[in-house]
Amino acid sequence: MKIDRIELFHVAMPLITPWRTAYGEDAEVHSVLCRMTSGSVDAWGESCSLAAPCYSPDWGGGIFALCRQWFAPQLIGKEISSGEELQNQLSHFKGNPFAKAILDHAWWALESKLQNKPLHRLLGATRDEVVVGADFGVTDSISELNDDIGEALHQKFPRVKLKFRPGWGLEMIQAVRAEFPEARIHIDCNSGYRLKDAELFQKLDEYHLAMYEQPLQHDDIVDHSRLQAQIKTPICLDETVKTLRIAEQAAELGSCGYVNIKPARVGGLTNAKAIHDAMQKAGIPCWVGGMLESATGVGLCIALSMLDNFTYPADIFPSDRFYRQDLSDQPVVLSRNAEGVPSVRAFDELPEPNLERLEKLIVEKAVIG
Repeated sequence: MKIDRIELFHVAMPLITPWRTAYGEDAEVHSVLCRMTSGSVDAWGESCSLAAPCYSPDWGGGIFALCRQWFAPQLIGKEISSGEELQNQLSHFKGNPFAKAILDHAWWALESKLQNKPLHRLLGATRDEVVVGADFGVTDSISELNDDIGEALHQKFPRVKLKFRPGWGLEMIQAVRAEFPEARIHIDCNSGYRLKDAELFQKLDEYHLAMYEQPLQHDDIVDHSRLQAQIKTPICLDETVKTLRIAEQAAELGSCGYVNIKPARVGGLTNAKAIHDAMQKAGIPCWVGGMLESATGVGLCIALSMLDNFTYPADIFPSDRFYRQDLSDQPVVLSRNAEGVPSVRAFDELPEPNLERLEKLIVEKAVIG
C-alpha cells in the first residue's frame, strides 16, 4: 500500500478512578491515535504511554511530537508492503517504541481493511477467543481489595493480578492469601525493587504466587537472572522487554519464566509477533498486557492475544472498567467461554473512535501529507 496521509491525535481520557501503581497514579490517560490513509481507505492505530515518562521513557506529548516531526513524514508517499518494511523505514531512529507503534498499528489495521481479513487472522491466529484475568491497583484498604478479589473469583476470573509496592507489599499478600488460599494470583511490581530486596521475594515464595511481574529495574535482565536463581516463583518481564534482541537475551540468561507483551511497548504488532514467536521457540509462555487504551488500541491487543503462545490469561479489560464512555461506539465487552470463564472475542472489524467524542478530548493534533 502507498501511505498518502497520516493524522495524529494526542488525547487525554479521564479515568473513572485514578490508577495507582509503584510509580504513582494517573487520573487521566494520555494516548495518541493515528488515522492512516491509502487511496480512499483509512484505518486507526493507537499507542498509549501515559502522561509522564514513569512507566517507560516515552510519554504522550513526546510520542506525538516524534511522530509529527520525524516518523510520520518518513512514511508519507512510500509503498509499504509489510510490517517489517515499515519497521525498516523507521529503524535509523533510535528507540522510542511507543511512537513507532502508532504507525505500525495503523498499518496493520489498514492492511486488514484492504485485504478484507480480520486482523487476528492476518497475524496468523487460528482461534477467536481468549480468557482474561482481573487486575487491581492499590486500594484504600485491604478489606476493599479482598472484596474486589472475592467478586472477581465469584465471576470465575481465572487469575488475579495485584499491584505491589513498598507500603502495599508483603502484609497485603499475607492478608489476601489468608482470605483466598487457593486463588491463582500474581503481583506486578512495576520495577519498584532492587536485587538487595531478594529476601522479600524469597519470603513471598511461601505464598505460591503465579509470578512476580517486573520486580527489578525497567531496563535490566542481568539482576533479574540473579534474582530468578534465588527464588522459586517465576519472574515475568514486562518493562524490560522492549525489543526482540532483549527478549532473546533474557531467555538465554534465564531471567524470566514468562513475558508480558504489550504491543505499544515493543514498537508495534510487527515486533510483538516476532517476540511471541521467539519465546515460543524458547519454551517461555507469554501473555498480552495493555496500557489503558481506548477500544481502538484494545482491539489491536485482542487480535494479538489470539496467537498460540499467549497461554496465560490476558490483561484485557472491558471499556467500562476504566471509562464512563469509551472513545469508540464499539466498546470492548467481556463474554464467557464454554466453561463460563470471562473472555474476549476477536473483532471482525476493529473499533474506531467516534470523531465528535475524540474532538472533545484532544490535547493537540496534526496532519502529515
